[in-house]
Amino acid sequence: MNTKHIIVTALLVSFFINTSVVNAGGDDHGDEAEHQTEDAKGPHGGKLLSSDNFSVELTVFETGVPPEMRIFAFNDGKPILPKEWSIEVTLDRLGGKQDRISFSQELDYRVSNQSILEPHSYDVTVKATYQQQVFQWHYQSHEGRTVISDRHIDLADIKIEPVGAATLTQVEKLFGVIAEAADSVYRINAPYPGLVKKVHVQVGDKVKKGQRLLTLENTKTLQIYTIDSPASGEVTERFVNQGDRAETGNLLEIVDLSTVWVEMSAFPESIEKLAVGQAVTVSDLHHHESAVGTIQYVAPQMTGGHIARTRASITNDRGHWRPGMHVKSAVQTSAREVPLVIKQSALQRFRGMPVVFAKYGNSFEVRMVELGETNGDLIEVLGGIEPGTNYVTENSFLIKADILKSGASHDH
Repeated sequence: MNTKHIIVTALLVSFFINTSVVNAGGDDHGDEAEHQTEDAKGPHGGKLLSSDNFSVELTVFETGVPPEMRIFAFNDGKPILPKEWSIEVTLDRLGGKQDRISFSQELDYRVSNQSILEPHSYDVTVKATYQQQVFQWHYQSHEGRTVISDRHIDLADIKIEPVGAATLTQVEKLFGVIAEAADSVYRINAPYPGLVKKVHVQVGDKVKKGQRLLTLENTKTLQIYTIDSPASGEVTERFVNQGDRAETGNLLEIVDLSTVWVEMSAFPESIEKLAVGQAVTVSDLHHHESAVGTIQYVAPQMTGGHIARTRASITNDRGHWRPGMHVKSAVQTSAREVPLVIKQSALQRFRGMPVVFAKYGNSFEVRMVELGETNGDLIEVLGGIEPGTNYVTENSFLIKADILKSGASHDH
C-alpha cells in the first residue's frame, strides 16, 4: 500500500459521532433532574424527547418553504393543542454561533419564527413549559461534520485559508499571432535617381538610428551622398547591391521590433466584452515567456468567418516575440472588488448543494454556500459562510470522503 492510500484510509476511519440525548423534568420552581434517554422517533418522523408523561417532537420542515422547525407536544402519547404549552430552542453551532429559536402557534404544532439555517448541525437545548412545569433536554444533532488530527491534516496536505475579500477579474482567452507594428517598418528609398556606390549593411544586421546604410551618387549632379537609418531596428530586406541603379523602388527595409503587435481573433461571444485600453497577457504556446500589453484596436466589422480582429501592443526588448509566432492571449475584461470569495478548488457538493468545509480547531463541517460570479479560479460567495472563517482550499475531497464514510445523514 502506497503513502497516499495510507493517508486516505487513515482519514476515512477518523470520524466518530457520539450522539447522546439528555432530558430533564422539573417543577414550576425550575428544579431539574437530568438523565440519558434512548434516541426515539415521534409520529411525524422527528426527534422525540420525553420526560415522565410529557413529550415533544422536533421536526424540520423544508418542502416548498425555507427550512422551519415544527414542534408537536403529547401528554400520555396524546396530542396537546399548541396553546396549552410553550417552548424555546437554542442551537449552538460549531464556531460559537448560537441561534435562539422562538415559536408561534399553527394548526396542531408550534412553528419557528425564523428559518433554520444550513447546515442543520448543532447542539440542541430544548426548554418546554406545560401545566406550570418546566422540561429541559440537551442533545446533539450533527451532520456534515468530522474531526481530523493535526498529523493527518499534514499527511494529507490539506490546505486552509480564511474566507475574505479579493479582486475578481474576468478574463477572455483569445488566440493570435505576432506581427510587426505598421509604424515600425521603414522602407528606404533614394531621394534622387543615382548609382549605388556601397551598401553598408546586410540582412539581419542590427542598426541604430542615424547609422549609415547606403552611399549613392546622384546621376545628374555626380555628387556623392549617404542615406542613414531613420530608426533603430533590424535590416529585414535588401533589394540592391553595389553598382545597381537607384530609381524609385525600395533599397532596404528596416524593422524596429522593440514593440510588436499581437493580432488576435475574437468570436461574437467575446467581441462584445472587448474594449480599447483593456490589459492583455500574452503567452507563447510553450509557456516559456509572457508579456503584458493593452488592447489598441477592436475591429468594427466581422470577417466572413464571423471573426473580428483585435490588436494589442507589447514590448519586445529581448526579441523573443518574432513576427509570425502563434500565441495565446488573456484579456482582462473586468475587475471588481468582492467582499467574500472562495477558491474553485475548495468547492464540493453535499446533499446536492455546493459546499466548502469550515475548520474550527480539529473539527471540519460543511457550509452550504450561495455562489455568485466566477472567473474559473475564484468564486464570489453571497452567503453561507462568515468572513474570516478558515476553510479547506485543497484536498477538500478527503474531508467529504471522511464525512460520507461516517454515514452521517440529514436526519431531523
